[in-house]
Amino acid sequence: MDNQLLEQLQQWGRELGFSQIAVTGVDLHAAEPHLQAWLDKGFHGDMGYMAAHGMKRARPDELHSGTVSVITARMNYLPASTQGDWRAQETKRLSNPDEAVISMYARGRDYHKVMRARLQTLSEKLATLLPLSARVFVDSAPVLEVELASRSGLGWRGKHTLLLNTQAGSMFFLGEIFVSVALPPTPAQQERCGSCTACIDVCPTRAIVAPYTVDARRCISYLTIENKGVIPTEFRAAIGNHIYGCDDCQTVCPWNKFAGRATLGDFDGRDGMAGSTLLDLFSWSEAEFLKRTEGSAIRRIGFERWQRNLAVALGNALRAAENQDDRAAIVAALTQQKGHSSDLVREHIDWALTQAASIAA
Repeated sequence: MDNQLLEQLQQWGRELGFSQIAVTGVDLHAAEPHLQAWLDKGFHGDMGYMAAHGMKRARPDELHSGTVSVITARMNYLPASTQGDWRAQETKRLSNPDEAVISMYARGRDYHKVMRARLQTLSEKLATLLPLSARVFVDSAPVLEVELASRSGLGWRGKHTLLLNTQAGSMFFLGEIFVSVALPPTPAQQERCGSCTACIDVCPTRAIVAPYTVDARRCISYLTIENKGVIPTEFRAAIGNHIYGCDDCQTVCPWNKFAGRATLGDFDGRDGMAGSTLLDLFSWSEAEFLKRTEGSAIRRIGFERWQRNLAVALGNALRAAENQDDRAAIVAALTQQKGHSSDLVREHIDWALTQAASIAA
């Protein structure tokens, strides 16, 4: 009956748009020392909630009382319309300093909403077969997602700390259902990174300080999304034209040539989220920002941080500009926006404008 139940779960998962469903137990004590050491070094930065929850992340039964098994799920997000070598296409975006680069996962609908609803449906379907207590998570609570996913066989932890899968690379979201019934665990995958260090070598800010360890305070995704204040000056040039998140460590990963396409249209890129110039996005009013990002993960950073990130990227574009007309257009946009920006945004605009002086020097 156990295997039949697992097969039924996996079938329902496919019908709901999930790329893979697996199961693991709840004993994560072996992961606690690494988690504690990471917190002790302050690598979580300003994400105080991580330290506040402490070892609760490694103890599922403390997060949802009675949990004895965890159903793990992954969902591909590379848009179905993606053609050709997407890694080469994304690398090309980075070489154009005038283009605004948004992490691919955020170009469509907010994955939290998409996955949560479908995981809830899966949980309810399971409840028709046996009595249980269950709780759904999608990057929304102190859960060791990658640890649970790797133990259940969805993939293995790469040196960039993201989960990797032989048939899907790392271009997928993770979610979990904590359940109060014992389900048959699925086997783990073998680690297949070998001696490759491509992700470590490519990181612009050297955020991957050791294999399997990321100092979030240096990570472009953290700096442009989680960080609510000033972006440290020493990282601004390295941010380049990233304005929301960073896919560099994924783009360079050899396994991502196998990245699976999404089966849901929710993750198709919206207008303005790919191929737009920095100047186009910097010209948005707050009302336009809110309209364009409705239902998107991007909205969570708010208009102020959106402009902050764009100001840094425009400073980098100004430094890279090859003709006077391009430089003049960037300076004009920055100067115009400075007059009605917050102190936080003005600080980054001032830095951006100094990049013009660095050209003359």
